[in-house]
Amino acid sequence: MAQLKQNIGFIGAGNMGEAMISALIRSGVCEPDRIFVYDIREPRLEELKTVYKIKALPGTGEIIRHCDVIVFAVKPQSMDPLLSEVSSQNAFDGLTEKKLIISIAAGIRIKKFEDRIYPKLALEARKQIPILRVMPNTPAMVLSGISGVCANSYATPEDMQAAKTILSAMGEVIECQEKDMDSLTAMSGSGPAYCFYFAEAMIEAGIQLGFDPDTAARLTLGTLKGALALMELQHQPPEELRARVTSPGGATQAAIAVFEAHTLKQVIREAIAAAAKRSKELSG
Repeated sequence: MAQLKQNIGFIGAGNMGEAMISALIRSGVCEPDRIFVYDIREPRLEELKTVYKIKALPGTGEIIRHCDVIVFAVKPQSMDPLLSEVSSQNAFDGLTEKKLIISIAAGIRIKKFEDRIYPKLALEARKQIPILRVMPNTPAMVLSGISGVCANSYATPEDMQAAKTILSAMGEVIECQEKDMDSLTAMSGSGPAYCFYFAEAMIEAGIQLGFDPDTAARLTLGTLKGALALMELQHQPPEELRARVTSPGGATQAAIAVFEAHTLKQVIREAIAAAAKRSKELSG
């Protein structure tokens, strides 16, 4: 995997920010001495410094000045105050070197960043501050995530490649347009919750059939892991793999018949569409 030579700064140090920091170091994409972090919670900074041997800086302005790639990793509800602070400090004014901005805040559109950062900057200065929006998901914490990334008009192919290098440390990366971000959020951002929900139901069914909770959980996890590995390795459509397991008149067919009687596929499609709609409403 390619190694970045730029300094990477994180504004915000929540679970996803930590997942990125951990992945960058574990994958060898970035050395710890090139990773910097700022968070309003001092104990949290001390924790990350101790665990990952990275460096803390005292404020957002210091992160912006010192780092080549700036990851905005605060919660969506904290983004407005943060961008107001960045704007009031004129943090990007007068900078001569390029700064790549990456936002991982769900639902925050690129335009919100442009409206706060660009107004006082000339065109040439704006070109030096491309803005990328990323939708990661929680399996990134175990290097099995999938992230969608889009960029504004000032981002070059090299900027996109740098972002992909960073994100690929956590798993797979898909380049998309911002208009697709709400759909991507519904599919992969929220997607792990759908899998956990199905696992919940399987475990509950196992308990009802007489297994103890631990055994029901082991059976469920092992089955899901195996099915996903089979689908990944054999590169065949899921409907074909399902047909192989479903003998006419057999036990599996009895289960599938219940799913179809309750139009489970339609329910899933409607649920994902509802998630996409809500994502669009939340992001304005």
